[in-house]
Amino acid sequence: MLRISKLSDYAIVLLCEIAREQDGQGATARQLAANTRIALPTVIKLLKLLKDHGVLLSMQGRNGGYRLARPAAHTNLAVIIEAVEGPIALTECMNDDLDCQIHHNCNTRPHWAHINAAFRQALSVVNLNDLTHGTMPVPVSWGEPHTPAL
Repeated sequence: MLRISKLSDYAIVLLCEIAREQDGQGATARQLAANTRIALPTVIKLLKLLKDHGVLLSMQGRNGGYRLARPAAHTNLAVIIEAVEGPIALTECMNDDLDCQIHHNCNTRPHWAHINAAFRQALSVVNLNDLTHGTMPVPVSWGEPHTPAL
């Protein structure tokens, strides 16, 4: 089954909450945990990860807390998922760190690179603004699926 991790899902929920509450004050970890019902330790872990990857800014002081590093319209799902999980790789052979034992005889690897790029592109067209305002972009047309006759 192909699905994003629970941590990526929670990161998107947290970032949507921050995007909705951008009123000049930062959102604190406790506020985010209370508003989203995500456990505080998980919220803290994700906020640190997202800050370390440049998705969030951390502000100290009276109006301190976390804010988006870029406008919601410029923060897409691909960037968020990669901040939490690393590079998007639908198959093991798309992971550059992996030393595949069958790559010399594999005739599908070049095709997976295109599929992987299309998947990442689909994630990159959806941003936090789309999610918080319910304005999903027009789907990308991939053409008709090709099914060979039996």
